[in-house]
Amino acid sequence: MASFEQMRANVGKLLRGIDRYNPENLATLERYVETQAKENAYDLEANLAVLKLYQFNPAFFQTTVTTQILLKALTNLPHTDFTLCKSRRASNQTDPVSGGSARDLPLPGILGKCPPSYKSLVRCECLRVYLSSDAFFFLSVASPQQALDENLDLLDGIAGFEDSVRKFICHVVGITYQHIDRWLLAEMLGDLSEPQLRVWMSKYGWTEAENGKIFICNQEENIKPKNIVEKIDFDSVSGIMQSSQ
Repeated sequence: MASFEQMRANVGKLLRGIDRYNPENLATLERYVETQAKENAYDLEANLAVLKLYQFNPAFFQTTVTTQILLKALTNLPHTDFTLCKSRRASNQTDPVSGGSARDLPLPGILGKCPPSYKSLVRCECLRVYLSSDAFFFLSVASPQQALDENLDLLDGIAGFEDSVRKFICHVVGITYQHIDRWLLAEMLGDLSEPQLRVWMSKYGWTEAENGKIFICNQEENIKPKNIVEKIDFDSVSGIMQSSQ
């Protein structure tokens, strides 16, 4: 199998000029999306091209590929990739294999039945906002159990998904908290064990505090004062003052 960098170069050639909208390239691009998921790699431009081709050619729409793209976009939070990908999907798309009509089944309904580590991750409100989006409307299934069975494989198939979500949660914690309860941080990061929690604390420079607290940072030190400089001089308004007399 070709390495990811080789695939990236080949896909880059496909995305040049008018060939970017050639539906015959979809099979190659879809394999590229799957490779991104397996190898913990990412190419937003190629993924947006796939979604655009689905817009132009709704008969080729694939639920699995689209879900992989949206989940990969979530791994790049807090960047706006998820919003960009969401804007590229059409509201009338259905999977040609299942033939199911598009209806709103947001991903939290699926993740709510997932193992504890996933459920703890999505309890974080900063992530829930994205997962509650109607971007996942197309996951049309017969039952919640079917949703669980079919989509857990997708989550497990996104290499590095959990750690990418943890990085985003740590980013939000870092700009929000000055101190946080140790148990709360461990739960937000997926019910981490003590050694695992220490690894993440060390990574972000967070330290032990009293009474079971973790010191994140002094948020007051992060406040950047803004000096407003008045740029209007007397000469620029003297004409106005004279005309008003």
